[in-house]
Amino acid sequence: MSPPFEQLDFLYTPSGDVAADARWFTEVLGGRLVFAIEAMGARVAMVELTDGPPHFLLTDHLEGDLPVFVYRVASIEATLAGLEERGWERVASFEIPQGPCCSFRGPGGHRIAVYEEVRPGVADHFAGRFDF
Repeated sequence: MSPPFEQLDFLYTPSGDVAADARWFTEVLGGRLVFAIEAMGARVAMVELTDGPPHFLLTDHLEGDLPVFVYRVASIEATLAGLEERGWERVASFEIPQGPCCSFRGPGGHRIAVYEEVRPGVADHFAGRFDF
């Protein structure tokens, strides 16, 4: 049985102070701030620490202390069907800018989400936007 994941694209990380955390990731670790968006009562900043993924998404609206590992999959429907056969339980289904997404928790509380990229390049729309 092989994992259904193509790539770990994002570490969706809770933050008590998104602006301060983004500064730390850029000033101390040398990351590149891709965007810092404030909309619909939430702040989200994306920081790249390497040329490729995974990228850090710092957010103040994510509950809990653990990050969500966000994996890209070839087909969300096929992936969810396969995971259901293995006994996983869905937490929530929703849309992210790139496409449909579904999150779930492991028995130890680990948080994982899978998404299908149906809108490639949509993240480029946010690049360079700095609301804070």
